[in-house]
Amino acid sequence: MKFKRVHLIVMDSLGIGAAPDSDRFFNLDQNDTKSDTFGHIAAIHGLNVPNMEKLGLGKIPRETPLVGIQQIEDHDGYVTKLQEVSKGKDTMTGHWEIMGLNIQTPFRVFPDGFPEDLLTKIEEFSGRKIIREANLPYSGTKVIEDFGSRQLESGDLIVYTSADPVLQIAAHEDVIPLEELYKICEYTRSITLDDPYMIGRIIARPFVGEPGKFVRTAGRHDYALSPFGKTVMDSLLEGGVDVYSVGKIHDIFNGQGINHDQGHTASNMAGVDRLLETMKEESFSEGFSFTNLVDFDALFGHRRDISGYAKAIEEFDQRIPELIEAMGEEDLIMITADHGNDPSYVGTDHTREYIPLMIYSKAMSGHGELPVGHFSDISATIAENFEVPATENGRSFLNKLN
Repeated sequence: MKFKRVHLIVMDSLGIGAAPDSDRFFNLDQNDTKSDTFGHIAAIHGLNVPNMEKLGLGKIPRETPLVGIQQIEDHDGYVTKLQEVSKGKDTMTGHWEIMGLNIQTPFRVFPDGFPEDLLTKIEEFSGRKIIREANLPYSGTKVIEDFGSRQLESGDLIVYTSADPVLQIAAHEDVIPLEELYKICEYTRSITLDDPYMIGRIIARPFVGEPGKFVRTAGRHDYALSPFGKTVMDSLLEGGVDVYSVGKIHDIFNGQGINHDQGHTASNMAGVDRLLETMKEESFSEGFSFTNLVDFDALFGHRRDISGYAKAIEEFDQRIPELIEAMGEEDLIMITADHGNDPSYVGTDHTREYIPLMIYSKAMSGHGELPVGHFSDISATIAENFEVPATENGRSFLNKLN
């Protein structure tokens, strides 16, 4: 069965159980073998997700069923879980593999902060000092709470990281105008493309306000690496198929393989709104849309907020009927994740997990469970559907969708 439009939604970090190689990935001094983002949230907090249940969430193969989730035998569509083969558990690696790449050189992370030689280069270029005490993995809101006043008074840069392969530079807009902050980030990007740094993203993090009331602004800008190879999105464009990006997808791929960027979104629900607007555009009669909903990861996974994560899952579940209503009769929707980030786990890092996959189309009369596969099976399926070249990774499941 072929589809005119395919909509892929990534619930950022909503893994569904430890991957077979999770013993080789660690949070602090504990490996990821007991991680289970979806499972632990369901067991600890409970989840009310009737629409995902209807799509077959409870039938995704697991060693133990999701607590409190109905296993509906005659569910709509098809489900499975997918395993990652790349050497990483970060957002860029996950998304790139979903689009057909196999990343065997992992991005760098800096659990102890960035090396002195890199900080010195940034200082020399910018003419500004860097607050050394902030040079650690930090929550973006906490770091400006702790160092925003000092930055406001001194004009020094707040340079920090997270559990992800990112370098972030925060500055008050009244002290360092956006244009200056962007230039500093552009320079930092230019010197961290390769070893020994090879940082996934450089992020400008402007903020405003007064001490005790600092807030980050919409002036955020990401400077990413381009994918280390040709993705299925490149094949789509070369084949004359439109590619729409919603949320941070454009940043994750550095714009490569995208000809309709629908822009950043302020929240998960804003992302759903933007996707709905995109699906209703008259010009989007055929093609591929790719949406990332980042709040699961950024606001709740990294902050180990189980109840917040649960609420976010339920909020998204409530929007699924709207998405289905907006689908054309020959549309296909795939809902998945890119890695895990178990909010019940130690540390604040991602977790190496399988990702869920729920697939639905109004044109399908069948339903069931697909064999467990790999992330890049999604890209292979998209390539076959639009009759464009696939990458060397992944196997299409298109012929199993009836």
